[in-house]
Amino acid sequence: MRGIFEGMPWWVKWVAVPLLVLFVFGGVITSVIGALIGFLFKALLLVALVGGLIFVVRKFKGTESKSSAGEW
Repeated sequence: MRGIFEGMPWWVKWVAVPLLVLFVFGGVITSVIGALIGFLFKALLLVALVGGLIFVVRKFKGTESKSSAGEW
């Protein structure tokens, strides 16, 4: 791979090639990043909902009388 860019100006390797890669694969890159962000958001939402559910269940379970603790 080094032989391809040998003798080329610096701007070809560090400016032109990355811009071409972004132009060609830009849609794919944004789709992958968007999917990862969406997945992380859904995972955090799931953690928050499960945590809230556990909090509510423990709060109501603590307020019940001890005689009905084993009943539904």
